Amino acid sequence: MASHERFADKMDLPPTTEQPNIFPLSWNARTTKMEEVWDAAQREVWDPKKLPWDTFNPDSYSWEEREAIAYWWTILSVFDASAPPVFAEALIKTYEVHEEDPVRRCFFSVTRDEQNHEQLCGLAITKLLAHPDPLTYQPKTELGAKAQRNTRWLYFNGARYWTGYKKAVPKYSLAVLFSSFLMGEIAAATIFHQMAAGAREQVFKQAFRNVGRDEGRHMAICMALMERDYPKLAVDDRPLITKQIRAGYLFLSGVLFEPPPEFWDLPADFIAVQRRCDEVSRKAGFHIPPYEAKKENWRNAMLNLKGVLDRYNIPFPAIPEVGITGQEVRDIDMADIIPVF
Repeated sequence: MASHERFADKMDLPPTTEQPNIFPLSWNARTTKMEEVWDAAQREVWDPKKLPWDTFNPDSYSWEEREAIAYWWTILSVFDASAPPVFAEALIKTYEVHEEDPVRRCFFSVTRDEQNHEQLCGLAITKLLAHPDPLTYQPKTELGAKAQRNTRWLYFNGARYWTGYKKAVPKYSLAVLFSSFLMGEIAAATIFHQMAAGAREQVFKQAFRNVGRDEGRHMAICMALMERDYPKLAVDDRPLITKQIRAGYLFLSGVLFEPPPEFWDLPADFIAVQRRCDEVSRKAGFHIPPYEAKKENWRNAMLNLKGVLDRYNIPFPAIPEVGITGQEVRDIDMADIIPVF
């Protein structure tokens, strides 16, 4: 056993613990809104396995339709199924920086919610493909084979961004981190409410309602933290948040719009394959917003976020892809931003 320096026989009280560290523990509570969100999270817990899966018959779809719909769930998995470890890292940070007790519990609730979202992705993919993952699955159609190739590239890019996220979390304050999270939640809440409204299958309609409700709570957490911390935000953090919003748009476009080539390392036919999968899914009754609707969704989400940041005099980046003017951000470096999952 390794030897450790002993202190108890040399001093009455132990040395001060070097920070960051989860010790010493405390249970301060100052932000009432966070307690309210936690209470809502406790009331609204749901189990993906208890959704009405018995109403869903994958065999009523052709294999091309099944593979196309499974591809949409696979795209979602790059973000929602990777979210449990993302928020677990953030949860640990809330302990290390000795955040309020209700803040820590709220981040725990997000981690738990995202675990449900991961399980939902897994259940949908497994039932559609009759196989537990999209990479070792043997495609039945030409489109399925192309979708699987797309999936390999999506996961490759996701792996790079996860590496960047792990490096970023220790470097930045929670005030900077939750600006990233808020962007993801605003955009996610938009898409899931639309998917619920357009869903034909009862199991997907209920699932999307549940996920949309979760994302709304997550958004409330970020907003409460912003209201608490942004009035005293360090001047040096403001340009980083502006840059982060631009990078977050580019990254999240992978699921909410179309992945831009300057940020995603993808083959030339990637978007053509994705559009074909979307088309097949829509014709099969699985509602995926068409291109112009996706673009409008993104524009509205960005304008909502801009409204939040304007309150705190944080410059908003130009998002020319959806017609939003603002501060030009050209030097996006993954080493300097927090990937949004």
